[in-house]
Amino acid sequence: MSAANRSRFVYVTVIRTTPEKLWEALTDAKLICRYWFDAIVDCDWKKGSSWRKARGDGSLTDTGEILEIDPPRRLVIRWQGEWKPEFKAEGPSRFTCALEPMDGAVKLTSTHEIERPQSAFIDALSEGWPLVLSNLKSLLETGEVAIRHL
Repeated sequence: MSAANRSRFVYVTVIRTTPEKLWEALTDAKLICRYWFDAIVDCDWKKGSSWRKARGDGSLTDTGEILEIDPPRRLVIRWQGEWKPEFKAEGPSRFTCALEPMDGAVKLTSTHEIERPQSAFIDALSEGWPLVLSNLKSLLETGEVAIRHL
């Protein structure tokens, strides 16, 4: 499908940490809960595994499947938005995390895309991802998150 028929959000940040510590933060349920506003993520982090994200109260927000996993370099998730009917109706998207060591830090490139133009789901994520990833960066660099609640 051409780029004109795809919606995409890319966020790049550099975090002063190691690839291994960043990978742990991306895949450890207790750490995810700290920087992702009490989110509950359930996954065993193997190719083909189901992936599920819920709010702190247990209400489902997203589901998916691990498409690729190459610790501590790359993670790809087929991602289905579940928290609004219009997001679910758009079908699955694809989320990719790429980790690249950079002189005592790690460049994290997060790409979320869907094969449809003008996606309301990607528009919503483009507001949320910077907050989540800023919290992740703060947690790894200082031991504390920047934003506790939305």
